Amino acid sequence: MSDLVLSFAMVATFGAVTLAVSAVEVTLAERRRTVRLLQAQVHSVAPTNMREQELSQSFLERILFPFVGAMGSMARRVTPMGMLQRIEHKLVLAGSPAGWTAERIAALKLMALVGGSMFALLLGALGGKSASGLLGPAVLFGLCGFIAPDAILSGTARRRQEEIQKSLPDTLDLLTISVEAGLGFDAALAHVMHHVPGALSQEIGRMLQEVQLGMSRVDALRRLSDRTDVEELRGFILAVIQADIFGIGVAKVLRAQAKELRTKRRQRAERKAMQTPVKILFPLIFCVLPALFVVIIGPGAIRMVENFFGIAT
Repeated sequence: MSDLVLSFAMVATFGAVTLAVSAVEVTLAERRRTVRLLQAQVHSVAPTNMREQELSQSFLERILFPFVGAMGSMARRVTPMGMLQRIEHKLVLAGSPAGWTAERIAALKLMALVGGSMFALLLGALGGKSASGLLGPAVLFGLCGFIAPDAILSGTARRRQEEIQKSLPDTLDLLTISVEAGLGFDAALAHVMHHVPGALSQEIGRMLQEVQLGMSRVDALRRLSDRTDVEELRGFILAVIQADIFGIGVAKVLRAQAKELRTKRRQRAERKAMQTPVKILFPLIFCVLPALFVVIIGPGAIRMVENFFGIAT
């Protein structure tokens, strides 16, 4: 192993140790600050066995979550504010999963960056590669680790948006029937929320809670559009807001929107069906046809070789 490889390994090890020590220091500082706040606010506390309480928790709660939280505090200081805002927006689109924050995802990106680079350096050192051959894999693995959390979060947000898009026509049909049956718009939304499970019902329930807390219906609907970022839902909300402003009957608007969404769903299904032959063209050419040619032409080619060249196979 060359001296340059040893230098790379030592630098990577030093960086990992530095990150670990910094995370432990930040965790201890936050814990000391919490203890001081509790001591300042609470005068008499019943004696409890803190060791047993900590040991009763799982490994994730005792070690992994505090470590990721400490790394998140460090990541906030070195991560650009625009990146944190984009991560927060993706979290909102993904439904704000429990336990995930922008700081934790930024910390996970940094940990994956360092871990991927160290993993590539370790594999290269064990394989006996030169220093110039280790630089490329280290950069590649580090970039893959840095991009992976964003890819997972974007995939989660995209699947949730597709779920909302698919359930919107049926939800709007039920909403139209409920309004035409005599329910008010808010009561019809509550009826839909209780009878149609899914991501759209969760967002409708959150919107109704915001209205109950004093927010106007128009602002709550606009916030619903921003949280979901689905084109069809945005058009429906815009139509409802305009109907509320100009005094148009909600039932007529809902009926027209339901018809339009059903048409769009049929057109979307037809477009996907027309894209299917193009998508299967390359697998057909490179996977199915070669095997088919071997099965069909193979015996004839062997017979031709035997007859013309006198070679026994």
